[in-house]
Amino acid sequence: MKRTAFSGPALVRLLAHFADLDVHEPAESLSDRLSQWLGWTDAIALSTALATDPPAAFTTHGSRSVPRDIDEDCARVRTSLAGALAREEAAARRRHRTPVQASQEDLPVDYADVRQRYLSLQQAMDTDIAALRTRLRSKLAARSPEMARLAVVDAVMEQALSARERSLLANVPALLGKHFERMKRAHAADETSAPGAWLDPFRKDLQSVLLAELDVRFQPIEGLLAALRIR
Repeated sequence: MKRTAFSGPALVRLLAHFADLDVHEPAESLSDRLSQWLGWTDAIALSTALATDPPAAFTTHGSRSVPRDIDEDCARVRTSLAGALAREEAAARRRHRTPVQASQEDLPVDYADVRQRYLSLQQAMDTDIAALRTRLRSKLAARSPEMARLAVVDAVMEQALSARERSLLANVPALLGKHFERMKRAHAADETSAPGAWLDPFRKDLQSVLLAELDVRFQPIEGLLAALRIR
Protein backbone atom coordinates (compact mmCIF):
# COMPACT_ATOMS: atom_id res chain seq x y z
CA MET A 1 0.00 0.00 0.00
CA LYS A 2 1.27 3.46 -0.89
CA ARG A 3 0.99 5.63 2.18
CA THR A 4 0.09 9.28 2.14
CA ALA A 5 2.87 11.48 3.45
CA PHE A 6 2.01 12.85 6.87
CA SER A 7 3.94 15.70 8.45
CA GLY A 8 2.34 15.52 11.88
CA PRO A 9 4.07 14.92 15.21
CA ALA A 10 6.60 12.09 15.43
CA LEU A 11 4.40 10.44 18.07
CA VAL A 12 1.51 10.06 15.62
CA ARG A 13 3.79 8.86 12.82
CA LEU A 14 5.47 6.27 15.05
CA LEU A 15 2.20 4.85 16.36
CA ALA A 16 0.73 4.76 12.85
CA HIS A 17 3.82 2.92 11.60
CA PHE A 18 3.69 0.35 14.40
CA ALA A 19 -0.02 -0.24 13.75
CA ASP A 20 0.49 -0.30 9.95
CA LEU A 21 -2.07 2.45 9.47
CA ASP A 22 -2.43 4.80 6.52
CA VAL A 23 -2.51 8.25 8.13
CA HIS A 24 -3.65 11.30 6.16
CA GLU A 25 -3.25 14.98 6.89
CA PRO A 26 -6.26 16.18 8.93
CA ALA A 27 -8.94 17.89 6.87
CA GLU A 28 -9.53 20.51 9.55
CA SER A 29 -7.11 23.22 10.58
CA LEU A 30 -5.65 23.34 14.07
CA SER A 31 -7.82 26.33 14.96
CA ASP A 32 -10.94 24.46 13.84
CA ARG A 33 -10.05 21.45 15.98
CA LEU A 34 -9.29 23.63 18.98
CA SER A 35 -12.64 25.36 18.63
CA GLN A 36 -14.30 21.96 18.99
CA TRP A 37 -12.28 21.10 22.09
CA LEU A 38 -13.04 24.35 23.92
CA GLY A 39 -16.31 24.52 25.81
CA TRP A 40 -18.29 27.72 26.16
CA THR A 41 -16.86 28.36 29.62
CA ASP A 42 -13.35 27.95 28.20
CA ALA A 43 -14.17 30.38 25.39
CA ILE A 44 -15.40 32.96 27.90
CA ALA A 45 -12.27 32.56 30.03
CA LEU A 46 -10.04 32.91 26.97
CA SER A 47 -11.93 35.96 25.70
CA THR A 48 -11.67 37.57 29.14
CA ALA A 49 -7.92 36.88 29.31
CA LEU A 50 -7.41 38.50 25.92
CA ALA A 51 -9.64 41.50 26.51
CA THR A 52 -8.80 42.57 30.06
CA ASP A 53 -5.70 43.61 31.92
CA PRO A 54 -3.91 40.73 33.66
CA PRO A 55 -4.26 40.38 37.44
CA ALA A 56 -1.85 42.41 39.57
CA ALA A 57 -0.08 39.21 40.60
CA PHE A 58 0.96 38.81 36.96
CA THR A 59 2.41 42.28 36.42
CA THR A 60 5.54 42.54 38.57
CA HIS A 61 8.17 43.85 36.19
CA GLY A 62 11.53 42.17 36.11
CA SER A 63 14.49 41.33 33.93
CA ARG A 64 13.97 41.09 30.18
CA SER A 65 16.50 38.29 29.76
CA VAL A 66 15.95 34.59 30.30
CA PRO A 67 17.58 33.68 33.62
CA ARG A 68 20.16 30.98 33.21
CA ASP A 69 18.50 28.94 35.91
CA ILE A 70 15.30 28.77 33.84
CA ASP A 71 17.09 27.26 30.85
CA GLU A 72 18.87 24.88 33.19
CA ASP A 73 15.60 24.02 34.91
CA CYS A 74 13.94 23.15 31.59
CA ALA A 75 16.94 21.09 30.47
CA ARG A 76 17.03 19.26 33.81
CA VAL A 77 13.34 18.35 33.69
CA ARG A 78 13.57 17.15 30.09
CA THR A 79 16.73 15.12 30.70
CA SER A 80 15.27 13.52 33.82
CA LEU A 81 12.07 12.52 32.05
CA ALA A 82 13.91 11.30 28.94
CA GLY A 83 16.07 9.01 31.06
CA ALA A 84 13.21 7.75 33.19
CA LEU A 85 12.36 4.80 30.95
CA ALA A 86 15.92 3.49 31.03
CA ARG A 87 15.91 3.74 34.82
CA GLU A 88 12.54 1.97 35.00
CA GLU A 89 13.81 -0.81 32.72
CA ALA A 90 16.95 -1.29 34.79
CA ALA A 91 14.92 -1.45 37.99
CA ALA A 92 12.53 -3.99 36.45
CA ARG A 93 15.42 -6.21 35.39
CA ARG A 94 16.86 -6.17 38.89
CA ARG A 95 13.48 -7.02 40.40
CA HIS A 96 12.85 -10.00 38.14
CA ARG A 97 16.33 -11.44 37.68
CA THR A 98 17.18 -14.69 39.47
CA PRO A 99 20.71 -16.03 40.09
CA VAL A 100 20.42 -18.66 37.34
CA GLN A 101 19.14 -16.29 34.66
CA ALA A 102 22.01 -15.03 32.58
CA SER A 103 20.16 -12.34 30.65
CA GLN A 104 16.98 -10.34 30.52
CA GLU A 105 16.07 -12.15 27.30
CA ASP A 106 15.53 -15.35 29.31
CA LEU A 107 12.91 -13.71 31.50
CA PRO A 108 9.17 -13.95 30.81
CA VAL A 109 7.81 -10.55 29.81
CA ASP A 110 4.29 -9.47 30.71
CA TYR A 111 3.02 -6.35 28.96
CA ALA A 112 0.94 -5.49 32.03
CA ASP A 113 4.21 -4.66 33.79
CA VAL A 114 5.45 -2.61 30.82
CA ARG A 115 2.13 -0.79 30.66
CA GLN A 116 2.22 0.06 34.36
CA ARG A 117 5.73 1.49 34.03
CA TYR A 118 4.68 3.57 31.02
CA LEU A 119 1.65 4.89 32.89
CA SER A 120 3.89 5.91 35.80
CA LEU A 121 6.15 7.74 33.34
CA GLN A 122 3.16 9.53 31.84
CA GLN A 123 2.15 10.64 35.33
CA ALA A 124 5.69 11.90 35.96
CA MET A 125 5.63 13.85 32.69
CA ASP A 126 2.24 15.31 33.51
CA THR A 127 3.30 16.42 37.00
CA ASP A 128 6.81 17.69 36.23
CA ILE A 129 5.91 19.54 33.04
CA ALA A 130 2.86 21.19 34.62
CA ALA A 131 5.03 22.47 37.49
CA LEU A 132 7.68 23.71 35.05
CA ARG A 133 5.02 25.44 32.95
CA THR A 134 3.75 27.26 36.03
CA ARG A 135 7.27 28.47 36.87
CA LEU A 136 7.79 29.72 33.32
CA ARG A 137 4.49 31.62 33.37
CA SER A 138 5.58 33.31 36.58
CA LYS A 139 8.83 34.44 34.94
CA LEU A 140 6.99 35.56 31.81
CA ALA A 141 4.43 37.54 33.77
CA ALA A 142 7.21 39.57 35.40
CA ARG A 143 8.40 40.91 32.04
CA SER A 144 5.63 43.29 30.95
CA PRO A 145 1.82 43.67 30.91
CA GLU A 146 1.73 42.14 27.41
CA MET A 147 3.75 39.13 28.52
CA ALA A 148 1.60 38.86 31.65
CA ARG A 149 -1.46 38.61 29.41
CA LEU A 150 0.25 35.84 27.45
CA ALA A 151 0.92 34.01 30.72
CA VAL A 152 -2.76 34.26 31.63
CA VAL A 153 -3.79 32.97 28.21
CA ASP A 154 -1.42 30.03 28.58
CA ALA A 155 -2.90 29.22 32.00
CA VAL A 156 -6.42 29.30 30.51
CA MET A 157 -5.40 27.07 27.61
CA GLU A 158 -3.71 24.58 29.93
CA GLN A 159 -6.82 24.32 32.07
CA ALA A 160 -9.08 23.99 29.02
CA LEU A 161 -7.04 21.39 27.13
CA SER A 162 -5.32 19.33 29.83
CA ALA A 163 -8.19 16.85 30.20
CA ARG A 164 -8.38 16.36 26.42
CA GLU A 165 -4.62 15.87 26.26
CA ARG A 166 -4.67 13.24 29.00
CA SER A 167 -7.54 11.43 27.29
CA LEU A 168 -5.71 11.24 23.96
CA LEU A 169 -2.35 10.27 25.43
CA ALA A 170 -4.02 7.56 27.52
CA ASN A 171 -4.38 5.64 24.24
CA VAL A 172 -0.61 5.37 23.78
CA PRO A 173 0.01 2.43 26.19
CA ALA A 174 -2.84 0.47 24.58
CA LEU A 175 -1.40 1.00 21.09
CA LEU A 176 2.03 -0.03 22.33
CA GLY A 177 0.45 -3.16 23.82
CA LYS A 178 -0.83 -4.19 20.39
CA HIS A 179 2.64 -3.59 18.94
CA PHE A 180 4.12 -5.70 21.75
CA GLU A 181 1.78 -8.61 21.01
CA ARG A 182 2.41 -8.45 17.24
CA MET A 183 6.18 -8.58 17.75
CA LYS A 184 5.82 -11.41 20.27
CA ARG A 185 3.66 -13.48 17.88
CA ALA A 186 6.01 -12.85 14.96
CA HIS A 187 8.93 -14.01 17.09
CA ALA A 188 7.08 -17.16 18.17
CA ALA A 189 6.33 -18.01 14.53
CA ASP A 190 9.96 -17.59 13.48
CA GLU A 191 11.78 -20.79 14.42
CA THR A 192 15.13 -19.29 13.41
CA SER A 193 14.88 -16.39 15.84
CA ALA A 194 16.96 -16.53 19.01
CA PRO A 195 15.09 -16.56 22.34
CA GLY A 196 14.08 -13.06 23.35
CA ALA A 197 15.55 -11.51 20.21
CA TRP A 198 12.46 -9.34 19.74
CA LEU A 199 12.69 -7.64 23.14
CA ASP A 200 15.51 -5.22 22.41
CA PRO A 201 13.81 -3.90 19.23
CA PHE A 202 10.59 -3.49 21.20
CA ARG A 203 12.41 -1.57 23.94
CA LYS A 204 13.90 0.74 21.31
CA ASP A 205 10.42 1.34 19.90
CA LEU A 206 9.15 2.00 23.42
CA GLN A 207 11.91 4.54 24.04
CA SER A 208 11.18 6.24 20.70
CA VAL A 209 7.50 6.60 21.58
CA LEU A 210 8.31 7.94 25.04
CA LEU A 211 10.65 10.59 23.62
CA ALA A 212 8.11 11.51 20.95
CA GLU A 213 5.42 11.91 23.61
CA LEU A 214 7.81 14.03 25.65
CA ASP A 215 8.31 16.28 22.61
CA VAL A 216 4.54 16.74 22.29
CA ARG A 217 4.12 17.52 25.97
CA PHE A 218 7.06 19.94 25.90
CA GLN A 219 5.65 22.12 23.09
CA PRO A 220 3.99 24.63 25.48
CA ILE A 221 7.29 24.83 27.39
CA GLU A 222 9.15 25.64 24.18
CA GLY A 223 6.57 28.31 23.39
CA LEU A 224 6.97 29.99 26.78
CA LEU A 225 10.76 29.85 26.49
CA ALA A 226 10.55 31.47 23.06
CA ALA A 227 8.43 34.28 24.52
CA LEU A 228 10.94 34.77 27.32
CA ARG A 229 13.72 35.18 24.76
CA ILE A 230 11.97 38.09 23.04
CA ARG A 231 13.94 41.28 23.69
